[in-house]
Amino acid sequence: MGNADLVFPASSGTGKVEGVRHAAVPPPQPSLKSLKSKVKETFFPDDPFRQFKNRPASQKLVLGLQYFFPILEWAPRYKFSDFKSDLVSGITIASLAIPQGISYAKLANLPPILGLYSSFVPPLVYAMMGSSKDLAVGTVAVASLLIASMLGKEVSPVENPSLYLHLAFTATFFAGLFQAALGFLRLGFIVDFLSHATIVGFMAGAATVVCLQQLKGMLGLQHFTSATDIVSVMRSVFSQTHQWRWESAVLGCGFLFFLLLTRFFSKRRPKLFWISAAAPLTSVILGSVLVYLTHAEKHGVQVVGYLKKGLNPPSADLLVFTSPYMMTALKTGIITGVIALAEGIAVGRSFAMFKNYHIDGNKEMIAFGMMNMAGSCTSCYLTTGPFSRSAVNFNAGCKTAVSNIVMATAVMITLLFLTPLFHYTPLVVLSSIIIAAMLGLIDYEAALHLWKIDKVDFCVCIGAYAGVVFGSVEIGLVIAVSISMLRLLLFVARPRTFVLGNIPDSTIYRSKDQYPAANNVPGILILQIDAPIYFANASYLRERISRWIVEEEDRLKVSGETSLQYVILDMSAVASIDTSGISMLEEVKKNIDRVGLKLALANPGSDVMKKLERAKFIEHIGQEWIFLTVGEAVKACNFMLHTCKPGSTDTSNMV
Repeated sequence: MGNADLVFPASSGTGKVEGVRHAAVPPPQPSLKSLKSKVKETFFPDDPFRQFKNRPASQKLVLGLQYFFPILEWAPRYKFSDFKSDLVSGITIASLAIPQGISYAKLANLPPILGLYSSFVPPLVYAMMGSSKDLAVGTVAVASLLIASMLGKEVSPVENPSLYLHLAFTATFFAGLFQAALGFLRLGFIVDFLSHATIVGFMAGAATVVCLQQLKGMLGLQHFTSATDIVSVMRSVFSQTHQWRWESAVLGCGFLFFLLLTRFFSKRRPKLFWISAAAPLTSVILGSVLVYLTHAEKHGVQVVGYLKKGLNPPSADLLVFTSPYMMTALKTGIITGVIALAEGIAVGRSFAMFKNYHIDGNKEMIAFGMMNMAGSCTSCYLTTGPFSRSAVNFNAGCKTAVSNIVMATAVMITLLFLTPLFHYTPLVVLSSIIIAAMLGLIDYEAALHLWKIDKVDFCVCIGAYAGVVFGSVEIGLVIAVSISMLRLLLFVARPRTFVLGNIPDSTIYRSKDQYPAANNVPGILILQIDAPIYFANASYLRERISRWIVEEEDRLKVSGETSLQYVILDMSAVASIDTSGISMLEEVKKNIDRVGLKLALANPGSDVMKKLERAKFIEHIGQEWIFLTVGEAVKACNFMLHTCKPGSTDTSNMV
């Protein structure tokens, strides 16, 4: 009969059939072409080479440069009106970047000046290579905490600050190398394994840990635990009650209240966003003036101290590529690099949706990787696109990545001329700035939303949060990813199967669970398999189909309805199948034949049909038993029920 659709001609008397259509095997394709198509869909779903087709070599060169350096594409069209908006945005985010940079560097147990260095070179690199108009580049609290936690286990930042600093630069280099490699190799989908629920729980847990760590600065403690779990932190805090400084506590709570109050006003009136954006720098200025006038540093209030003037010194010769510490830097770089990528790309995509433009995830990875590699060679540590700074940039009305250039310029001026002004900045103010920023990352509304929508996602979220808060940042990440992977494996290994029924007065067949009014078809059991069939779920599906058949036969015996004669498998949701899946279908057919029933397939996809034909399963079952739709299969089975003896497989009356 070949690959053509088979049609049952109209039959006289009962069991009249207008015509039944069968599924066809797609025309064969060369294996190399099929493999090329699959590789293209896996690694190049956005078809980045489309723009190079039928172009002369000179244009291809220009397009290639524009692909890796998007600034070459939009810079010729740049307008002065755009610059006015970018200038305001850049100055605004610079006022936030300076105090945050100093704060996060202290959180990473690095010299405060590195926070300013990290807001100079990386934003310039991103402005040339990044595709987001709204992302504001800088250091982030979670990555800073990870660096402090992971490197601090191997090298003490107090006892050996030089080696610790070198490892931080090396970890940043490896993070950038890993990020750029993911982008060049088109492996961005790896980051997608960090689900939304994972990120919500992980970020909230990390924010909680960061806030707890700031109790050292808020209470003016000299010695503090290097552990990040809540038990160790609370033990460290309450075992030193005799060393608490009320001056630091009052100053810190006052500035924290001021920062939260300005954020509240900015949320109530979005046009006043600049109040919240300027609040951190205002706090630094007020705190420094207050300490200078009252000489509070002599009364237990710790200050930043001397900050060296000048631009970023080179640090390429400080990278550590020898044992025994290289593996520590490599592990730290990969983990922090993945977290930074997930946050930066998620933030960039969020703001791109608001302005209705597209950013390329793989290009963003290359941009992040190159800016971190460049940063590691210019005394910077890990940077990405933090949400708080990018939100300020967006609200300030930025038009392009020039806002990052303006911010970097403002930081450069600060490094050249203004660093001595930060000498009297109290550490407690920096702690207040960090706590205020971190409270925004504890998104309890998102957790409640997960509980309402998907309880498993909520468990992933809580698992990540609890792991970070009660264990460590790494433990929380491992728990969250493990739960997500376990869920993925369960979905693959235990796919859902449904009994389909006929929607009254139609030829539509849907799940009886979803549509209780759907009617059973006498003598026919219709099952839908809701996932690809792989080695991981083949045994389960074989047993589940057998159980459906037994349960249906038991139900028919009790109700006295027509005995079961046909089993139809709806394959419309089976996107692919492997050899184990084909073996499973062969076993199912043997078992069904053994009990005198007949198996039919409905709507298998192109890839499935190809493999069934190569495995000779179509020849085994008979192509006349593979139908285009469930409705066609039911029509043919009803025809057989009314024209053949029960259980017969004789199809001579159908030709």
